[in-house]
Amino acid sequence: MSEERLAELEMRTAFQDDTIAALNDVIVQQQQAIDRLRRELKELREHVLHYMPRDGRPPEDERPPHY
Repeated sequence: MSEERLAELEMRTAFQDDTIAALNDVIVQQQQAIDRLRRELKELREHVLHYMPRDGRPPEDERPPHY
């Protein structure tokens, strides 16, 4: 194998290593965002269930107090 070909392969390998590291960083950030969104969704679900009337009707179906 020629020196030139070996140098080209080494450069490709280095570039691929950098690309893999960058992609891994993106995946880590995306997973953190997914985890945060899951926590927020859970909190919102609990909040909605807390304020949902016991009969299961949405609050907008309730009669105002003056009726």
